[in-house]
Amino acid sequence: MNIRKLGHSEPPPLNLLLLADPSIVFIKDYLNRGDTYIAELNGEIIAAYILLAARPGTCEIVNIAVSEKHQGAGIGRKLLQHAIKLAFQNGNKTLEIGTGNSSIGQLALYQKCGFRITGVDKDFFVRHYKEDIFENEIQCRDMIRLSMDLER
Repeated sequence: MNIRKLGHSEPPPLNLLLLADPSIVFIKDYLNRGDTYIAELNGEIIAAYILLAARPGTCEIVNIAVSEKHQGAGIGRKLLQHAIKLAFQNGNKTLEIGTGNSSIGQLALYQKCGFRITGVDKDFFVRHYKEDIFENEIQCRDMIRLSMDLER
């Protein structure tokens, strides 16, 4: 598997990014403001993430997705490790990520990779999304905010 930055003339993998965020409006905004990285296996894009500058010294992973047929194979962890290394190399002090209260697997993965819960944006998904979102038979209402201190 190879992880690389998406070229400016390459179309973004919207089908993958929509797995992590059902809002095409948010995704297009992230694509315009951030850098997209893709994971390829045998010429096929199987995963992607978007990294953007949040404020001085801090960047955020705003979307991270792995194709359904490749989930559970450690690819998400490899993407996170790539983003952590890249954020550190670019001189950031903090890396942030957010996920829904119903995204139990993602929440566990982020913590296993060293992220710590820093806050909850109550009713974020109710306020910003027209349609209700359900995962794991739980309504996705709140944004769980996590961060990682990159200073070593």
